Amino acid sequence: MNRILIIEDEPQIRANLEEILQLADFETLTAPNGQIGLEMAKTKLPNLIVCDIMMPELDGYGVLSALHQNEATTNIPVILLTAKAERSDFRHGMQLGADDYLTKPFTTEELLSAITMRLEKQAAVERQSQAKLDELRNNIAHSLPHELNTPLNGILGMSQLLIDNRDLVDESEEVDESEEIKIAESIYTSANRLHKLTTRFLLYSNLELILRDSEKIRLIREKSEKCLAQERIINASLKTAKNLGREKDLKLELQESIIKIPEPKLSNVIEELIDNAFKFSLPGSEVRVVSNVTGSKFNLSVIDHGRGMTVDEIGRIGAFIQFHRKSYEQQGSGLGLAIVQYIMKLYNGELIIESNPQEKTVVSVVIPC
Repeated sequence: MNRILIIEDEPQIRANLEEILQLADFETLTAPNGQIGLEMAKTKLPNLIVCDIMMPELDGYGVLSALHQNEATTNIPVILLTAKAERSDFRHGMQLGADDYLTKPFTTEELLSAITMRLEKQAAVERQSQAKLDELRNNIAHSLPHELNTPLNGILGMSQLLIDNRDLVDESEEVDESEEIKIAESIYTSANRLHKLTTRFLLYSNLELILRDSEKIRLIREKSEKCLAQERIINASLKTAKNLGREKDLKLELQESIIKIPEPKLSNVIEELIDNAFKFSLPGSEVRVVSNVTGSKFNLSVIDHGRGMTVDEIGRIGAFIQFHRKSYEQQGSGLGLAIVQYIMKLYNGELIIESNPQEKTVVSVVIPC
């Protein structure tokens, strides 16, 4: 059943709209002003919003603007109700992203027709999303076998070499111990790479499924834990830099804050951003991690001076999408920034990327605090 939020300050009109929609088999939510309606939209995530324009505290235009600034609510269709019929009012609402207008007084048929049309349009958008998901599956089918086979071949080849050398012990002198150590290290490196890829892929898949379920999003946000950011950022940054042998390149400039995201997910974000910065910058070049608090927002930026990205590439960020694979050695799956992007969506955060190719890249996340 489709859920519709009615935001209307006139009690009688609000009650009439609710009755009409309930008789048409819609689930309804009601709010007496724009501010309450906006909060309900963020927590309840209705399928469509019917909103009056002239209201105290926050008018319909303000509600519409705020909805489009929030990742979770930006795609909810909005039908504005107005007693005005000025062309400029219509144009202003449409510029802000309104899906339709109804001028008071309107008939029951006009209201239900407008709602039906917008819900059908939304269903078409969801079908397009499904098409993108199918494309993702196709990308996985082409990319994942290569990413899995590369480390697996290393494991199998080095293991077979150890077995062959052991079988020859009785026939000739034993293999040099240092050579055995190198072989064992190669096996460990390949196995570790495969394990990391599998873990990240499972995380990405889980996030992708959660973000397709508005009820799961609501429950996770309601029960979300908070964490102290500074220590978690330091630990995750140092761990990643050490694994890549880039400790000397890492520079930390951090401000403490309590942020609305669980510690494990914050660690995921930091590790992916640091790993990405090191992966696409040369050893010896600095990677800075900077955090600060502005109002109720925690800002974290990872800055590198590596290859960088074009505007087009930034817009195409996604899982298993790689750029210039033929020109550069890339031991990656394209999952890193896609995972960060999904975690930010889930916890009401934002991912921002600014880059001048071959000069400087700043990847930032903004998290409620």
